[in-house]
Amino acid sequence: MDEIETTRATPDEYVEFWATGTAVKGEFHCSECGYGVAVCRTLPRCPMCSGSSWERAAWSPFTRSTDEQPRR
Repeated sequence: MDEIETTRATPDEYVEFWATGTAVKGEFHCSECGYGVAVCRTLPRCPMCSGSSWERAAWSPFTRSTDEQPRR
């Protein structure tokens, strides 16, 4: 497996990267261009930039509820 370096994280932060071909389930963003995918098998090569490094998308059950208008 190739080593992947990044300068986006500060020294006190930890960012886990996943390589193309890794078996995963969830939402991921390309670490090079930010393209998002929902995966239930193996991570593909990024269709936008051909990148091979992915970050798991931050998820919260309340993320989308703040964007919605209140129901009346």
